[in-house]
Amino acid sequence: MKLSKSFIPTLKEVPNDAVVTSHVLMLRTGMIRMLSAGIYSFLPLGYKVVKKVCEIIREEMDAIGGQEFHLPALNPKEIWEETNRVEAFGDTMFHVKNREYILAPTHEEIMTYHARRVLASYKDMPQTWYQIQTKFRNEPRPRSGIIRGRQFLMKDSYSFDTSSEGLDASYKLHDSAYRKIFERCGLKFFVVGASSGAMGGSGSEEFMVKSSAGEDTVAYCESCGYAGNVEVAVSKVEPLIRKESSKEIYEIHTPNVKSIDELCAFLNIDETQCAKSRVYISDNTPVLVLMLGNEEVNETKLEKLVANARPGHPEELSELTGADAGSIGPVGFKGRIIADERLRNLNNMFSGANKNDYHIGGIDLTRDVTNIEYADLRIIKAGEGCTRCNSKLDVFPAIELGHIFKLGTKYSESMGALFLDENGKSHPIIMGSYGIGVERVIACYIEQNNDEKGIVWDKTLAPFHIHLIGLNMKKEEVITASENLYTSLQSEGYLVLFDDRKDAQAGFKFNDADLLGMPIQIIVGEKKLKENKVELKIRKSGERFEVEIDQINETLKNIFNQ
Repeated sequence: MKLSKSFIPTLKEVPNDAVVTSHVLMLRTGMIRMLSAGIYSFLPLGYKVVKKVCEIIREEMDAIGGQEFHLPALNPKEIWEETNRVEAFGDTMFHVKNREYILAPTHEEIMTYHARRVLASYKDMPQTWYQIQTKFRNEPRPRSGIIRGRQFLMKDSYSFDTSSEGLDASYKLHDSAYRKIFERCGLKFFVVGASSGAMGGSGSEEFMVKSSAGEDTVAYCESCGYAGNVEVAVSKVEPLIRKESSKEIYEIHTPNVKSIDELCAFLNIDETQCAKSRVYISDNTPVLVLMLGNEEVNETKLEKLVANARPGHPEELSELTGADAGSIGPVGFKGRIIADERLRNLNNMFSGANKNDYHIGGIDLTRDVTNIEYADLRIIKAGEGCTRCNSKLDVFPAIELGHIFKLGTKYSESMGALFLDENGKSHPIIMGSYGIGVERVIACYIEQNNDEKGIVWDKTLAPFHIHLIGLNMKKEEVITASENLYTSLQSEGYLVLFDDRKDAQAGFKFNDADLLGMPIQIIVGEKKLKENKVELKIRKSGERFEVEIDQINETLKNIFNQ
């Protein structure tokens, strides 16, 4: 493609609304342009990369027996109401035409709708269906460019099996395919245990890349490879020891003391002597959650124990406990009480007295809180021990590339997708769901492959393999040699971006070439042509050397083979 006839609107300056590296570079290279908050147009250069990623995904999905669908983004709302996910998605879901239709944020319901009409017998399975389709989610705060938008391109696939063993096999096939996809795309990634969230199901893994632009937080052990989203991650921490003797409980006047830090300062105690109370409401039933000191409740872990839990409102706290937040405690609380494991059987603790401006000391959780339950409810912290080895965990932000779920029968039961087994007995189809964010693959590649000059592409995802630069394109000999080389390289199967602009200065062309980041730059100049040579630059290493024109193809083969 000749640059003079191309639409590649590069930018010299960093846009004010772009902070994340991939967002900055995709705007500067003319890959994308924002149409509205969280909605982006892919321009020709960017769309070339989208198609390359999609082709890799198709090849690997087809290799595990996947069959490609193309489902409508506009769905009748009534199908989604069968699984109660209209309510679950809430304001994130786009509604149209008097709310009779929705714009699909994912396609579990629609795939299940088709499955229940055709997969009637065990003989019809296993099946793996996939699509690469636009999704819509009304993100309240779209950010980071294409990493989190309101419209995005996603590969979603679905497996249909007759047994849990069959689901395990489908899950493993997708796990293997995902690893191959991300490896072929040149990404450094890792896999973490995760929460299934609104998708439901049992087993769940996320494929992640470490990035300051990430919105997920991940715990990772460099020594053994353990990784987990902090929503589900666990760590090894030193247990707290119960004191030999327990004091009697006593009330303390603590005026204007609301936080753990304020309580510790007022009483001159350590935070490990404090039990912090949080009240949640589950289907109109109060639940008191106790945490050690300033440790925070991991609400994903809590959700496994308490369905539909939400924090209590200020007016509810006063009505339920007799006190406002900061003065609430477990002694005398009428309702379910769940404490984090670190508090198990501790004594001589301090907590709220369920009376404003008062706390209680000397609490023995075994003696004074008889209806207490214990569970792992805490959010882990960097530096805590790995549960698999003796190393320390690192905690850092990461971007989710893909997510695989064992859905089980969540959707087939609610939507009546049943099959008959060998004995004619009816069962719900056992399902899996597997997603990849296509645009996130591109953004993560750029996050991992850039320098101060621009993007650094490899051959696999590069929009073009070669950036051919003609210097002083007003000279006939340069024009002729550049055009001949352009034709020759294309005939060899290379994708070539030819900077044939006549009025652009050499420095401007070089800056654009480095910004766009194609793997190889070939510079055709008047001086070197006299020796029948051109200059070749490897973008990644910056290495430059002269090559005789008749040796170009052999040189390129050697470079790309490496």
